[in-house]
Amino acid sequence: MRWVYRFFLLFTVLVIAAGAGLYFSLTHPYQGFSDPVMIEFPKGTSSSALATELANSGVIRSRWQFLLARALRSNARLMAGEYQFKQSASIWTVYDRLVRGDVFFYELTVPEGSNIFDIAQSLDQLGIVKGVDFLREARNPALIRDLAPRAPTLEGYLFPSTYRLTRSTTAEQLCTMMTGLFRKKWQEIAPPANTTPVNDTVTLASLVEKETAVPDERPMVASVYANRLRIGMALDCDPTTIYAALLDQRYRGVIHKSDLASANAYNTYQHTGLPPGPIANPGIASLKVALAPASSDYLYFVARPDGSGGHHFSTTIGEHDRAVAEYRRGQRR
Repeated sequence: MRWVYRFFLLFTVLVIAAGAGLYFSLTHPYQGFSDPVMIEFPKGTSSSALATELANSGVIRSRWQFLLARALRSNARLMAGEYQFKQSASIWTVYDRLVRGDVFFYELTVPEGSNIFDIAQSLDQLGIVKGVDFLREARNPALIRDLAPRAPTLEGYLFPSTYRLTRSTTAEQLCTMMTGLFRKKWQEIAPPANTTPVNDTVTLASLVEKETAVPDERPMVASVYANRLRIGMALDCDPTTIYAALLDQRYRGVIHKSDLASANAYNTYQHTGLPPGPIANPGIASLKVALAPASSDYLYFVARPDGSGGHHFSTTIGEHDRAVAEYRRGQRR
């Protein structure tokens, strides 16, 4: 009977040793790569293919370890997507990331005042959504039609922020995210009794956004345009002329006489009133002043010659002409 006892003891030791080894194998961090590893798992990827890719990339030591973890937690759902691995991790840590869907996100930052062409260029640089696909979706106002039925495109309603994208994000999904955030912000600031068409307010806000980067000046810029609109005076807004040239694919970095003479509906040197829609995507501050411009008699403004980014506001054309002359003298120094 002694041999039975010894066999049982040996078997127990072997089982414990195997269990300990298995536990160590599944919980001990491993890193078989030097630079960060990016792996994309499309929908429908099998567990065997996942294990092979992770092992070949040096994320795990052996594919059998992942398959064992899968067998032990067979009810867990593994999420498709692109994953980044930067440091050592145990099998369980890797497995849990796939279960959580801890996918890698690319960040798209859209500054206030960006237009659809700026966003498309940023997307091309990011390499996730093609700029041409984004422009096609952005030119369709369907996503915002219920709120702003007169909006010709989504320009103005693609709210400036930082968005997290994955490899599977589409242009349509991105536009939905951006207009969804606009809706949320608009609900926070729009007065319940507001009767001004949303498209008019957002268009005015976009002009303010493009005309000044000085926060304290925004209410005054809005008041100038509100005053001009009230008396039927042309807005003569340079940024609208630039936008018209962008739409016509002829903008050359500066405004030319031909741009000022353009018959494009967005050129406010040739057409009175607001342009058909926004010329950029304004932030909260510009939206707020467009909803409630400052009260003033100003009809003109021009940049100050000191390079501060500020403007000189005038009520008469004579005062404005003197401010323009001062600005030009400052430019020649």
